[in-house]
Amino acid sequence: MNIMKPMEIEMKSFEIISRELAGRIFDRQQEPVIKRVIHTTADFEYADNLCFSKDAMDKAIAAIKKGICIVTDTQMAMAGINKEALKRCGCEVRCFMSDQDVAEKAADQGITRAAVSMRKAAEIKKPLIFAIGNAPTALMELEQLIREERILPALIIGVPVGFVNVVESKELILQLDIPYIVARGRKGGSNVAAAIVNALLYLVSPREN
Repeated sequence: MNIMKPMEIEMKSFEIISRELAGRIFDRQQEPVIKRVIHTTADFEYADNLCFSKDAMDKAIAAIKKGICIVTDTQMAMAGINKEALKRCGCEVRCFMSDQDVAEKAADQGITRAAVSMRKAAEIKKPLIFAIGNAPTALMELEQLIREERILPALIIGVPVGFVNVVESKELILQLDIPYIVARGRKGGSNVAAAIVNALLYLVSPREN
């Protein structure tokens, strides 16, 4: 068994992914996102269940080039986003789930911290990308905030995982006239949300081998 460097392992993995996709043709911009999610999960169903709104990739890339703020619904998703790529793109990432004021408001109002986190993010006075990989209530709150015209995200990455309100929350986002990347069905996760963000960052600022 040969000892390989991390980038060599990743390159070999992507070669295997491309081979097992058996020549399937994807949109040129969407393909790196789809393959990175498959690379992260070893789940080829994402080749079919990742949905992209019209011009989502163009708008996401344009937003990142301007140095956007990315908001996650978990510390795990925030930790999984490549910090060097963020720095190269002039972007930042925030997560409010552990904030004391968020916990207090959630307890007082009888709602989830994820929902309160979205309300707190709506107060940020700059363009935002939301990367939601865990909490369907975050997507539900975003949908309400958008309809109330309290927020207009540059992109919503909607990939929460689970069984309760997960499918329904994703379908709410699919009905909005905003850019989105959504994993239909029950699958997703914080790792998937981070993988999508990283794929977008690498499109703007490729890594050196």
